[in-house]
Amino acid sequence: MRGAATEAVDTHTFPVIVVGAGPSGLSVSRELGRAGIRHVVLERGEAVGHTWAHLYDGLVLHTGKHFSALPGMRFSSSTPTFPTRRQFVEYLDRYAKTFQLPIKTASEVRTVERGGHEWRVSLGDRRAMLAPVVVIATGIVSNPYVPEFTHRDRFRGRVLHSVEYRRPQPFAGERVLVVGIGNSAGEISAELAGVGAHVTVAIRSGARVVPREILGVPVQYLGVALRHVPRSVLLRTMSIAGWIAESLRGAPPLPLPIDSPCATVPLIGFHLADAVKSGRIQLAGSVSAFTTTGMRFVDGSERSFDTVMLATGYRAALGMLGPEITRDRCGFAARRDRVVSSDRPGLYFVGHNYDVAGGLRNIAQDARIAARLIAKDLRDNGQTYTGRPPRTNGR
Repeated sequence: MRGAATEAVDTHTFPVIVVGAGPSGLSVSRELGRAGIRHVVLERGEAVGHTWAHLYDGLVLHTGKHFSALPGMRFSSSTPTFPTRRQFVEYLDRYAKTFQLPIKTASEVRTVERGGHEWRVSLGDRRAMLAPVVVIATGIVSNPYVPEFTHRDRFRGRVLHSVEYRRPQPFAGERVLVVGIGNSAGEISAELAGVGAHVTVAIRSGARVVPREILGVPVQYLGVALRHVPRSVLLRTMSIAGWIAESLRGAPPLPLPIDSPCATVPLIGFHLADAVKSGRIQLAGSVSAFTTTGMRFVDGSERSFDTVMLATGYRAALGMLGPEITRDRCGFAARRDRVVSSDRPGLYFVGHNYDVAGGLRNIAQDARIAARLIAKDLRDNGQTYTGRPPRTNGR
């Protein structure tokens, strides 16, 4: 085992270890508690929702609060339809306290390895814990994707991933290239342009722009209603929604995306499109290579920039599993029944299903599925798992 010789096994063992105390981990913990399954949730940060707490200040959920709530607790009536990042982080904290979830903070998981009939979870402080069942609930945002770029080391400006971005004011007056066309790229670009940054967005394929709401109803709710229809019907419906918006606002200035085998989320809202139309944001094609002063694009043109912001997305945070699992073509763990590992017994994943219904809604659904299947797994293997877990908030 990797590093096993220097580790001490934690005497507090549990039938189930949940890795991560973001929305996925908290949802699973609540459902395991309802089933009477003793468990512990390991969180790398000093508080729940560590990753969400460190995203950019202006972030607003593009999924409605009715389909963004975790199992068992709605958002308050005073919360707007689209909660802010701060409101969502406060909701996560309140959720953990309301259900007295057994969270162990400052517990960074380094490796998760199968040995015999148990999983060995090794922590950053050289301790290790054993459990027959592990749930990986680390999501994707803790693992930002940074592509390889030619001659990046030659660039004399600043390069950062969008996960490092907090607020637009430090970039006022700068020439900023944003690489990517997802929702984060659109929102951050519009924020930067709003404070006077000279923003260019590099688009490799394109984006399908849809309104955030139609007649006051979040477009996500339409997506939920259509999630089980054939993909061709879904795309046609999205095109109709786009056509309605186009008839009211004019043609969007962004090219349509190339069809992808992986689930993609449309660009929700018109903040980026409006800024491009007004001339406050410029568009460029796919990037080719860095230069000393900026970027060369595939069409051969070059432009100078002070900062390059990589809004290139995220990948499933699975590094702690090493070679224990295989990944599907979209980078998620290979699994069946939405949450069960196809490779190893006693291994589950929550937070790996993304589609038009919204990631948070899928998390709530998958947490319930995982808890039910884990209870059956433990029973079938003769494991004793009942009893209320002790409260372990903190170290």
